[in-house]
Order: sequence, then structure tokens, then C-alpha cells
Amino acid sequence: MEAEYEARKQELLDECKVAPQVFERVLPRLERFMEPFVENLVRKEQCAHASTFVQGLLSNLEHKNTESIAYRFGQQRMGLQWFVGKSDWNHEPLRDELVRQVGEQLGEEDGVIVFDPSGFPKSGRESVGVARQWCGRLGKVDNCQVAVCMGYVSSKEHALVDTRLFLPKEWTQDKKRCKKAGVPKKVRFRTRHQLCLEMLGQHGETLPHAWVTGDDEMGRPYWFRRRLNALDEQYLLAVASNTQIRDLEVDPPAYSGHGRYPKRPWTRVDEWVRAIGKRAWTQVDVRDGSKGPLVVEVLKRRVVARTDKRQEGHTEVLVAIRFRERDTKRVVQTDYYLSNATADTHVVEFARVAKAEHRIEECIQRAKSEAGLADYEVRNWKGWHHHQILSLIATWFLVTEARRGKKMDTGDHGAANRRRHQFHPAPRLRMRYSLPHPARTPAVADSQRTRSPLPLETT
Repeated sequence: MEAEYEARKQELLDECKVAPQVFERVLPRLERFMEPFVENLVRKEQCAHASTFVQGLLSNLEHKNTESIAYRFGQQRMGLQWFVGKSDWNHEPLRDELVRQVGEQLGEEDGVIVFDPSGFPKSGRESVGVARQWCGRLGKVDNCQVAVCMGYVSSKEHALVDTRLFLPKEWTQDKKRCKKAGVPKKVRFRTRHQLCLEMLGQHGETLPHAWVTGDDEMGRPYWFRRRLNALDEQYLLAVASNTQIRDLEVDPPAYSGHGRYPKRPWTRVDEWVRAIGKRAWTQVDVRDGSKGPLVVEVLKRRVVARTDKRQEGHTEVLVAIRFRERDTKRVVQTDYYLSNATADTHVVEFARVAKAEHRIEECIQRAKSEAGLADYEVRNWKGWHHHQILSLIATWFLVTEARRGKKMDTGDHGAANRRRHQFHPAPRLRMRYSLPHPARTPAVADSQRTRSPLPLETT
């Protein structure tokens, strides 16, 4: 079986080889692609610079900064540097057009909005937002800028739609420093979670979705989960292994007859999971890998989590997903999530959303490695946002080209029916099987909210 998968892998790699002449046909499509974006720019030279810069971001340059891109196209660097770093154009209309296109072309009722902070190692006191803070790219606390990224994931594809620069308190409290970096006066200190809620409020209606998800930094504070619940947003947020929970599906200790009734004890989620028997886990076939199907084990349980004020939060569903080594079957990783979904939500659906949470890492990596998201050399607020939106647009062009290559978005060929199978319960479940998904209606009461298992990926 392994040899069969290796042979198929080689066939797919051979299909990826493209003649150089093919890329000459991409340029006219790129020009048409840029038209709705450059319509938001006022001056003719701004439109030209925007197209040139996006072409440079999509090129094979090693460092995709303004100077390298200008020289690549035989231009003087000053004009392009002025356009990106200081020119007075608003990036928000371009961003809104990007969100509109992503929602229109990738939007599905069961889509997933994903939030994830991303670090950009930078030095220098004058660069906007630079401070000593945790940088995931370096794996330590160091001088860096942190952007909070918003991605959208559906069975069609996944893409970044917005980024917000996080300004630490040491910046927002230093008005002189902010003024020098061009930070608008209206900008105040906002936590990373507040930036997420801001983006969700602006783009949530444009991006059809059934879920909001994020990593353990997003899921750690109780107030954020509570706020999403109040907004009628269904979430599945990762939490740390030391999160304290009370299992609501076990009986509390017996009453002694005196004093207060005893409560269920607080337990760390990792310790609670280790004590769970094998029968509680359900095997879910996530996807086909190069060495065969990738299977994970999933369990769910109704719990209450301990809040920051050491109190009980609202009722949530704890979801644990563990991965085993293919050969030894040893558990190599366990992820923990909390959700406000109904208790009857199927584990297949939880696994689908958990995988979508990891998709944003692919989005960020694609934007950084293929579209120069981190290759900027600007220091001010305006330049940072200009570079970010142009890089997101370039990344979106790559997504549209990839979909076109898969013949998922062509005029002459319709898309294949992704839901060609119907889901049925079984000890080992494949995430591609599903029932039809009901429309998302914010007015539905919590007691009536149901989420059927859905397809994780295109088949």
C-alpha cells in the first residue's frame, strides 16, 4: 500500500511541472485581476506602482522589498518607495475589495474564520510597533512586530483577508513616538483579542461562516470566549494544557449531610484526558497522506472552565484531539479546545474546524514565502499597512490561480460535486462524509442550534 501512495505522489509531482511559456499568459490575467483594486486609487501613477509592486511580490526575487522590485523592473527606487512608504492613499478600500472577493468566491455557510498572531522579527526603536514580545517565528521573546491575522477557510480554499498591527502599551503611551511613526491620533491601545473582535465586526457579514476559531493564545482569556458567545458566534478555540475544568458528565461527590454540597473538583485538561478510557475516543480519518490515511482520535465532554477570577464560566464543550505515531502508535500530540457548540455536535465537525484552525498557518507561510509579507523595510504606520495589503492581494492572486489550475473556477467546466457521499455513524469516521448543513441564522436560540458533520476538504 505504501508503494502505491508513493507512486501516486510522484504522478502528482510530475503534473506540477510547467513550461516557462505558461507564465507569460499569467501577466494579462494579473492585469485584469488588479483592476478592481486599483480603481480605489486616485492617481494614475499610483495604479501603475500598485501593479508593479504586486508583480514584484509574485516574482522570484530573494528579497521582495521596494528597492529590489524597482530595480527588477528597471525603475528608480524612490518612486516606488514613496508609493509604499509615504504616499497618501488609503489601504482600507483595497482590503474591503479583497474581503468581498474572498467571501464571494470561497464563501460557504459552514466556513470558518480563523485568527492567529504572527511575529515579524524587527529591530530599531523607530519602527512602528517594535517591542520585546513573544515572536513565534523565533520561538522566544525578542524585538519584533506582531500582526493579528484574519483568515477564511472553506472546503474550496483558504486565504488571509486582513492583518492588524498590535501596538504594545509602551507605544500607545508615548505620544511623541507614535507621532513620529505616523500612528493616527485615534488609535488607542487594544489587546490582540480586541483587534480580532474589530475585524470580526467589520468582515463577519461579508464572510459567510458557521465557526470562529484560533490558537491557544486566542482561547486563553475567558472574556473573549464569553464575548463571542454573546455575539452568537459559534467558536472552537484552542486552550492550554493547564486549563482547569470541571466535568459535568460525572456525578459530584456524595453529600456528607453537613455544610455546603460538594462540587466536582477542578482538574487540568491534560490530567483529565490521561484518565479517560479508550472507549471514549472516536477515530476520525482526517485526510489521505503520502503513507496512507491520517487518523486522529477525538473526544468531547460537557464542562465548565475556570475563569481568570477563579470562578466557574458558562457551560462549554471540551474537545480533545490526539495524534499517534503511524508505526509505534504512540501518542505524540494532544490538542485541547473549548467550544460553545451544542453537546450533540458530532466529533467529525469538531475535527473539521480544528483542522481549519491550522490552515491559517499555511496562509501566513504562503504569504511570507511567496508574496513577501515579511520583506518590508518601512518604519511607519502607513507604510506597514500599504505593504501588508499589497502582499495579501498578491497572495490572493496565487490562490485564484491555484483554483483555476484545479479547474474549480473556470467558465467551461463546472466544479465537481464535493458532497457526493452521505455521512453515517461508524467507529471510524471519514471527515469528507457529511449531511447537508443548515443555514446560519444568528436569531436561532442556543437550545435550537445544531451543527451537522461537514466535509473537511475538497474531494
